[in-house]
Amino acid sequence: MPNRYPRSSGILLHPTSLPGPYGIGDLGPAAHAWVEVLARVRQSWWQVLPLGPTGYGDSPYQSFSTFAGNLNLLSPDLLIRDGLISGDDVGGPSFPADHVDYAAVEPFKLGLVRRTWENFRGGRATHLKPAFDQFAEDKRDWLGDYARFMAIKDAHGGAPWFDWPAELRRRDAGKSVTGDAAAANQFGQFLFFRQWNDLRRHAHEKGVRIIGDVPIFVAPDSADVWANPDSYLLDGKLRPSVVAGVPPDYFSKTGQLWGNPHYNWEAMRKTGYAWWVARMRATLEMVDVVRLDHFRGFLAAWQVPAGEKTAVVGEWVPGPEADLFARLKRELGDLPLIAEDLGEITPDVFALRDQLGLPGMKILQFAFDKPTNPFLPHNYPANCVAYTGTHDNDTTRGWYATAPEVEKDYFRRYTGRDGADVSWDLIRLAWASVADLAIAPLQDVLDLGTEARMNLPGTAQGNWKWRMPNSGLNDWAVSRLVAMTEVYGRTPILTAIDH
Repeated sequence: MPNRYPRSSGILLHPTSLPGPYGIGDLGPAAHAWVEVLARVRQSWWQVLPLGPTGYGDSPYQSFSTFAGNLNLLSPDLLIRDGLISGDDVGGPSFPADHVDYAAVEPFKLGLVRRTWENFRGGRATHLKPAFDQFAEDKRDWLGDYARFMAIKDAHGGAPWFDWPAELRRRDAGKSVTGDAAAANQFGQFLFFRQWNDLRRHAHEKGVRIIGDVPIFVAPDSADVWANPDSYLLDGKLRPSVVAGVPPDYFSKTGQLWGNPHYNWEAMRKTGYAWWVARMRATLEMVDVVRLDHFRGFLAAWQVPAGEKTAVVGEWVPGPEADLFARLKRELGDLPLIAEDLGEITPDVFALRDQLGLPGMKILQFAFDKPTNPFLPHNYPANCVAYTGTHDNDTTRGWYATAPEVEKDYFRRYTGRDGADVSWDLIRLAWASVADLAIAPLQDVLDLGTEARMNLPGTAQGNWKWRMPNSGLNDWAVSRLVAMTEVYGRTPILTAIDH
């Protein structure tokens, strides 16, 4: 595994948070303009959250598929460009500009997908047919299962697959489900990957690389579990017998009950971890570096009996440890990874991270209690990624407003600052540190408060909705970020990639 990245910096922003007229950020003009902004402010990295189709709670960490793309991110403007729809098809609905209203966005976007399919099937945009046929062939290992899964789900009012009629709960029976709905789902995925690949190509042309995200677990209601039930710990009714989460920590006093099924690691080992190999291969076809969410789960994961209301009651169960990564390396070569090593971490987790040579994450909002805190910059190794905060944190301004006074006092003494410019004080600490990579959420660059928070762990509602203002970065923020990036030697040294 490669264990070092060039000294550089970047911004964390999920595409759903981009501005635009269609209710949610998408992969169209605003995303391409954002790539131009990143290049202009001398940033080398754009970090995103998972890009899969969202299910429960609109969370990108609860997806209907680990391989498929989120059709909410489709750009209507690019569909018009490709001749699949007209401008009249996107008129009518109005959406809030400052947040995502998923209840309004999802039917609008899915309606567009159905219309594009009808138009394509009716003879429009025939120039796309060779590319669509090639896409279906290239993605055949997962695309058919996913398309059928979503077609059955839609036919049953969105019910989870384990509540479907018995004859449809098994993938083999589901293979008989074909027809127009499944074909439309395949076409929607073709459009997503067409738009995403164009965007990534543009980023590479500007010297910007993309950091993606692989959640360690998959959603219980997903094509992944439906198509591969033997790879998960399920009961006789194909429901999770145990579920994933984390015990109480600094995010939640009762822990986080995620509800994801646990892997049957022994069954996966017998296949040579084939599903994981396919998953990582597919992800690295989309992004340049992968953040491994909940890295400690590969060594041991918190297992909660199904039916518990919190994550307090549970136990740590062993994961595949280095065996999985050895297999991934044999199949895929050295992998560009970042280990999300946060939460309740034991020395053996750090040992596995270091054995693999992976950079961990250092979160400055967790730092200010004592000089030995590993999140303080003077304790960093170079092989790490420094963050002001993550998508699970409050914004830095929001954090400081509610932090205990003892932490505020330590922050002021550590930085020699009074806290009036706390967002940029933490950006400066991250950029000035020895960490190879430094990342700040856009909310901190914009110096926003708690109203701009992306996610509050342990809550199921009200998350993943924030959108950046249409004004974007003002001249003051641009000049400040450029200057800080230059002063601390993080200017881009990566060149464009030829595709």
